[in-house]
Amino acid sequence: MKHRLLAFWLVFSLALGLTTSAVAQEYSFSVPRERVRVMVNSDGTLSADYFFDFQNAPGAHVIDFVDVGLPNSSYDYNSISADVDGSPVSISSDYQGDGTGVAVDLGRFAIAPGQSGSVHVRIGSIERMIYPDDNDEAYASVEFMPTYFGSAYVRGATDLTFTLVLPPGLASEQPRYHPARGGWPGESAPQIDMDSQGNITYTWHSPQASAAAQYTFGASFPASVVPETAIVRTSALELLFGGIFALLGGLFNLVPFICMGGAFFGLPILSAIGESRRKLQYMSPKIAIEGHGIKRGLTAVEAAILLGLPLDRVMTMILFALVKKGAAEVTQRDPLKIHALHPIPTTTNLREYEKDFLDAFDFSEPRERRAALQNMVITLVRAVEAKMSGFSSKETKDYYRAINQKAWQQIEAAGTPEVKSQMYEEALEWTMLDRDADERTRRVFTGPVIVPHWWGRYDPAYGPSVSGSGSAPMVGGSSSGGRTSLPGADFAASVITSTQTFAQKVLGGTNTFTEGITKKTNPVPVTRSSGGGRGGGCACACAGCACACAGGGR
Repeated sequence: MKHRLLAFWLVFSLALGLTTSAVAQEYSFSVPRERVRVMVNSDGTLSADYFFDFQNAPGAHVIDFVDVGLPNSSYDYNSISADVDGSPVSISSDYQGDGTGVAVDLGRFAIAPGQSGSVHVRIGSIERMIYPDDNDEAYASVEFMPTYFGSAYVRGATDLTFTLVLPPGLASEQPRYHPARGGWPGESAPQIDMDSQGNITYTWHSPQASAAAQYTFGASFPASVVPETAIVRTSALELLFGGIFALLGGLFNLVPFICMGGAFFGLPILSAIGESRRKLQYMSPKIAIEGHGIKRGLTAVEAAILLGLPLDRVMTMILFALVKKGAAEVTQRDPLKIHALHPIPTTTNLREYEKDFLDAFDFSEPRERRAALQNMVITLVRAVEAKMSGFSSKETKDYYRAINQKAWQQIEAAGTPEVKSQMYEEALEWTMLDRDADERTRRVFTGPVIVPHWWGRYDPAYGPSVSGSGSAPMVGGSSSGGRTSLPGADFAASVITSTQTFAQKVLGGTNTFTEGITKKTNPVPVTRSSGGGRGGGCACACAGCACACAGGGR
């Protein structure tokens, strides 16, 4: 009996301890003071500064992350910074709140139970925040809902100050404030002032606010003080859909049947198409976050990754680069067999992805080779993402597309087969950035083509491979000035076949190969529960206002 009682007591104590521990791990904190400053910049973007004073409750979960909701996905991730009591901390994409946002990783500055700390978060650039004003076509408007925290975890009142800094160039009588909404406990009208730069400011303040509430503040001002391109206007497509829905409204009796048909047939089809496309998008969306300026110095292969070209094309570009450098040769086209040449010329500097490419072909088992090639691409994608940090994705893409177009234009304008062939050889990898490169190669090379000296290393069907600098004795070709020529159709077919071979015989299908990479570089977002809680939904009172909904989190 004594042993039974002792066992029962141990189990009971353990259960009680676990329960107490679980309760202790709940987030529970107050925000005694919060200051939010949002600036409308002259270029039409918004900047925001959050200043939070946290007081963690005794026995609560340590405040290790702070979720900050953002109004939309058009923000510059690289412009975001944070600090705790003046010490810099890192930003994470592991956001646990509703909608879009980032997480501030407090790291070694985490706020322990019973302790306090001040967290400052700076968001340097948010686009697509200014909309036409509903009441005056000559005006634009902006509204902003500060981030909020889960109501189950916030305790007490918050002394909240929200300041909206209007764009420069406004006279005092021009802007108009929007009364504060969302149950704001202070005055609905702001205090109007000017900052040190002479910009008009609207400030709302209440010592009895809640860090879990969803307050909205805003203003309207002449649209002329910001660029027209910064104002988000209704697109033609949205107008078209609006007209369609208006028409459907007149055919009310048919709407239930149309909706049922769309739900059972249209939505699954569209969902399947969208999911199929997403699986091929191996570049993470964060690479599209805009920085400033063009990232020059990317190789043609890195530019292809940035542009999101099919991976069978990328593989062919790497193969061409290695063959041109004298580092590899194709010993068999179908199935493709590649042999690394040793020693590699001392003047040749192989890039990491080129070394990984050659290493992959050391595997004789197709599955192992594909896995090695996938790892190579994953490393390459992440390297390109790192290089693009702080640069404009759009400007950089346009820059490399322009290089591609210029290369093709020069080749097409060449007066003789010799010049055309030489220019193509020099810009080969860059021409392959064109998504229509196969068809363009067929159109451009209709006459004789003077093949490069290294062509035998690439296509053994036209003669034995060579590792020196002499001409390859091409079968069926003719000699031209010590070099060999081929019919243009044969040359184009030889270039294009390599891409097809990669897709079918090496990668086991481009789509399947790419999906395996996308799982690592651009995985489907996973919705998870969080001890930090959630903020509620967000609704805008007017369609013409940029309501900046920021989800709540930890």
